[in-house]
Amino acid sequence: MSALFLIVVVVLVVVGIVMVSQQRSGASAAQSLDDAKADARQAIERLGGQVYMLVGDGPASKQALADAGERYTAAGSQIEQASSPAQARLAKQTAIEGLYYIRAARTAMNMDPGPAIPELDGQKIAGSVTEDRTVEFEGRQVEASPVPSSRTPNYYPGGRVAGRPVPAGWYSEPWWKPALVAGAWGIGSMLLFSSLFGGMHGVPYDASAFESGAGEGGDVGALDAGDGGGDFGGDAGGGDFGGGDSGGFFDGGGDFGGGDFGGFDF
Repeated sequence: MSALFLIVVVVLVVVGIVMVSQQRSGASAAQSLDDAKADARQAIERLGGQVYMLVGDGPASKQALADAGERYTAAGSQIEQASSPAQARLAKQTAIEGLYYIRAARTAMNMDPGPAIPELDGQKIAGSVTEDRTVEFEGRQVEASPVPSSRTPNYYPGGRVAGRPVPAGWYSEPWWKPALVAGAWGIGSMLLFSSLFGGMHGVPYDASAFESGAGEGGDVGALDAGDGGGDFGGDAGGGDFGGGDSGGFFDGGGDFGGGDFGGFDF
């Protein structure tokens, strides 16, 4: 009897330890999710403050603010549906991208752009437009510029779209949007990229590297290692929130698209 009693006691102790461990693990996971959500909501609230405060005064600023508003709506939806820290962090990324559009709008209106914003996933490796370019593509002119104008009112903060890097800059049209909607680049995208960015300082990869998704997962491939930095695992589209695919940074109209900045303070 004494041996049987000892076995029962040992079993009960082991079961108790397992239950306590599971409870602690669950509590830790819940706390991690809460912390990630709180962090994301700070960025979302800051974005909302600027979206509701600013009014555009021209095509470039109005478009940038519209894009910022889409990101704000999308980030709010994402954070409500987030059930893991990773999904909460993706919502924060959406809000941060919105803050880049706010910064772009302020720049277009000759306002102080405000303090620096955290880098977006894939942004550094995508590079940026450093000179004005105009190319003929499929019977129309496509332009790129480092600054906003009536001819280049469409801003993109830089990052990865459908697995391929798109440089930060101002464009005559959002040429990356078909890839956002379809989740893949169409025929001719490499030709457009080559024509628009070939030999441009600040875009550290060529058309073939673009076609192969240069820099995927942190491998700079054909990129200059000095510019490659570290990509954070590639396209943000790894997290799908049901109602809106996060794309490769967020389209409006469903894909993507509060507090105040306190004078645009972060």
